[in-house]
Order: sequence, then C-alpha cells, then structure tokens
Amino acid sequence: MGRAALRIAGAVTAFALAGAPAVRAQDPSGSGGSGEGGGADRNRDLSVTVYNENLGLVKDRRTVTLARGSSEIVFTGVAAQLDPTSVHIRPVGNTPLEVAWQDYRNDFATTDRLLQRYVDQRVEVRMKGGDPRRGALASFDGAFLVLRGPDGALSMLTRAEVQEVALASLPGVPTGGPTLVWRIRSAPGGAVPVEVSYLTGGLTWHAEYVAIQDEAGTSLEIQGWATVENTSGETYENALVKLVAGSLHRAAVPRPMQYQGLMRVELPTSLKLDERGFSEYHLYELPERATIANNEVKQLGLFHARGVKVARKFVYDSEKNADQVMATLEFQNEAASGIGMPLPAGVVRVYQRDRDGALEFAGEDRIQHTAKNEKARVAVGGVFDVAVERKQTDFKQVSARETETTVEITLRNHRDKAIDVTVAEHAYGSWEVVRSSYPATKKDATTLEFSVRCAPEKPVTVSYTLRTTIPGVEPR
Repeated sequence: MGRAALRIAGAVTAFALAGAPAVRAQDPSGSGGSGEGGGADRNRDLSVTVYNENLGLVKDRRTVTLARGSSEIVFTGVAAQLDPTSVHIRPVGNTPLEVAWQDYRNDFATTDRLLQRYVDQRVEVRMKGGDPRRGALASFDGAFLVLRGPDGALSMLTRAEVQEVALASLPGVPTGGPTLVWRIRSAPGGAVPVEVSYLTGGLTWHAEYVAIQDEAGTSLEIQGWATVENTSGETYENALVKLVAGSLHRAAVPRPMQYQGLMRVELPTSLKLDERGFSEYHLYELPERATIANNEVKQLGLFHARGVKVARKFVYDSEKNADQVMATLEFQNEAASGIGMPLPAGVVRVYQRDRDGALEFAGEDRIQHTAKNEKARVAVGGVFDVAVERKQTDFKQVSARETETTVEITLRNHRDKAIDVTVAEHAYGSWEVVRSSYPATKKDATTLEFSVRCAPEKPVTVSYTLRTTIPGVEPR
C-alpha cells in the first residue's frame, strides 16, 4: 500500500505514521508536500501568550507558497485543544488574501473517526495470526470490520482479533494529527509569509515563591517563579513566551485540562521576566525564547530579591482560622526591597535558617495579586501559646432593613512578653460599626481590623456591634 500509509495497530485502538505523508499535510519543518499550493518552509516564528485560566493564545508565522488564483493552505503542528472558532489567518505584508473557507480536522481524535474516512476505500487488515485480509472497508462498528472483496463478497472480521490495519493516504485526509486547512484566493501567488493565531485550552500558569528568612527574622530572600503547564497537545519550540496575570472575562468556560505525566524543567535563576501593564492585566515577557514541550511543567524566573525587610505580626482572622492566632510575615512590595513589580497571586513557601545554618520549612500561604508599593502578608503557622475564643453575644432585628450583631473575641497571651495582635473581622453588604471596645479600622469593603495589645496572662476582650443594612427591602 506504499510507505505513505497509516497503520492502525492493536485491535484498531492505536496508530502510528508509516512514513511522510504524500499529500498536502505537512509538518512545521516544511517536509510535507505543497499539494495545490499550500506549503510551510523552515522559517517558523512562534509566540505563545499564557493566561491564568487554562487558556493560551498561539501566534504561528510561516511562509507558504500560493498558486495564482486559488490555493489550499494546510497547517499541521497545531494544538489539539484549539478552539476552531478563534482561528485567524492574515498575511504578514501587503499581499492580499481572501479566505473562501477554513477547516479544522482532527481525524486522529478517535480511530473510528479515522476509519469513517476510509469507508469504500481499500484497506489491508492483518489478523493476530498473521493472516492478511485485503478489500474495501464496507462498514464497521465496535465489534466488527466488514470488508468487501473484488468479487463483492463480504467478510466480517472481529476487531478483537485484528493486529493492524494499513490505510493508504487519501486526498483531504491529514496524516499529521490536528490540522488547519484554508482555501485561499490570491492574485499574485508566490511565497507569502502568513500569521495564524488561535486560542487553545491546555495552557496555564501560576506563580510560586520561595522565601528564606534569616535567623534573626528581620529579612527575607525571595525567589519568584512562574510555573507554565502545557497539556495542549502540541510542543512550542523556540517560542516567544508571554504570561498574563489577571481575571480574564470569557463567554464560556474553557475545556478542563487533562494531566498526563508532567515533567519539570527549571530555567537559570539569572533569567528575569520583563513586566508591563496590558489593558487591565499585567503582562510578563521572558527575555529569551524557550521551548514549552507538551506534557511539560516549565519554571521561569520572575525575580530574585535579597535583604527584603520583613516584620513578624500576629493576626487573628476567624474566616481563615477560627481557633488560632496566626503568625504572619509582612513585607513591602517596593523597588527598595528588590521587588517593586506587581506580584501575581500564588503560594509563598517560607523557610527559616536555624542556628546551625540549616533551612527548615516554616509554613506556606497564598497571596492575592499584590500591586507595586503595597504590603504582602504571609501566614506561616498557628501561635500555640496565644489562645483565642470568638462568640456572637447578641443579634437584633432593628428594622425591616437593618440588623445588629454583637461579637466578642477574647485573647489570652501565655508568653513571657506582651504582643500586639491584629484582629481581622469581615462584614458584607452595607455595614457600619456602631459600638466597639477598641477602635475599628475599615481596611476595605469587607474587612475591619482592631489592633490589640496583649499583656502576659491578662485576658483581653474585643467587642463590637455591627449594623448591617439589607438592600432591596423597603421599610414598612
């Protein structure tokens, strides 16, 4: 059947290429044929923008050879999870192109889908005993293949007994996996550079930070990493990589990623991403091109700061931990500290040097997107010698729209020295503090804080009354 055939092995459940395709399908290196005028040469320029939410934008520039008038352009080497409705092709230059139609073909998605293309076409079936069967594929289902011989006789072959099916190359059947095909009209013809862009699932990234605290607890060494995960079904070689931080509004939820044996690759810590504002988001660009392989986890250096001043604070936030006061580390995200760039949300893992210089894991916490010159707060663990008790002591329905809630938080410090504890409480909707035993500070629309000095072995109680107005209810 020729070296340009497809072979499906193992009871028609797996397949592999048995040679380069002899039709229009081509690989990114340009080894494929040009067919009716489509053909990518070795000049390929890739750019990949990765978003936080399982989404990537791929821009793929190649040079194609067009015939005068109508041509068919075939692109292989595209992501298996691409959104066909997002595909866009444009010329890079002044050559006018008119797109008559475009297709996304992924006949390798299932073997049945591939076999459907070969109904009424000649195939060669090798059974497990080595017996070859040849004929036209008349039909198939989950249990049988039906072949039609030269005399019209039908043979039913049990799929469980099939060792291999060889399929000849057919026009219009791509043999390189997911494929994009266009019918193009171009008056001049010749070699034309084009850029194809599309959105794909299976690309995401998140930030992680490693913070090392000195023995005195006064400074941090912080290494920021951007971790890129690629399960899109395609490898992006020597690509310009950009990362976008922020919540992107989409009309539909992207398809979920499917993880398969991820690999970890780290870049040298000397590399630092270039950060700049982009629309309502922040964009980080890798200064050097990188290859992001399929089923790979790649870590890119965001920054490396030393001597970051840090303050150890004690915080009680009942929404995060109702039973414990937490020890937290606070540092300023400023240029003087060696950072001074918007920090993407991510997990901060804290290590501390012991007296012998060894590093010990001290805890971890997740920070939200932190703007430049703002404070970052990282909780590292519970404080076992400071006890806390929180209770609601009263609730009143003041009117049809208003309620009042009274809360008490009692702190007991069993340490030898006095400490300052920040008590963080949360309220929602329209609210105000009408009474409190300590001054309340409104930090944002849902957070109020109290600063409390706790002497050793002397219980301290913070009480406050919160009035909440229910919207949309008219008073009687």
